[in-house]
Amino acid sequence: MRLPPLLADHPRWVQVSLAVVLPALFGALTGYFLGVSETTYLVLGLLGVLGGIAAGFDHHGAAAGARRGFLGGAIFGAAILVAHEISGADPKADIPDPAILLIVLTTVLGLAFGTLGGWLRARATAPVSG
Repeated sequence: MRLPPLLADHPRWVQVSLAVVLPALFGALTGYFLGVSETTYLVLGLLGVLGGIAAGFDHHGAAAGARRGFLGGAIFGAAILVAHEISGADPKADIPDPAILLIVLTTVLGLAFGTLGGWLRARATAPVSG
């Protein structure tokens, strides 16, 4: 089975796009929908879980995946809050109070999902003993 390339194997602009720009844009989209539709906000949040695991899978090992997940989770959570504040709408879904705790939550979850992704990548590339 051929695995996708590691993040380190991509050109720098792709690395920045995947590790910084993508979580910021996805977080902004999620933050916009926080003030529009609870269901859409929750679905986007669940897609973010898959994104966190996939981001970790871009790295070899749980530790590297954890670092990527920590960064992505923090950016994602901050972008949710910024976009939601810009929209000025009342939240349609429950978020922590104070809202800044959402960044802590998304960072911790991003770390966990990135760790899982990195662990899965290492497991997928481990030699098979027979």
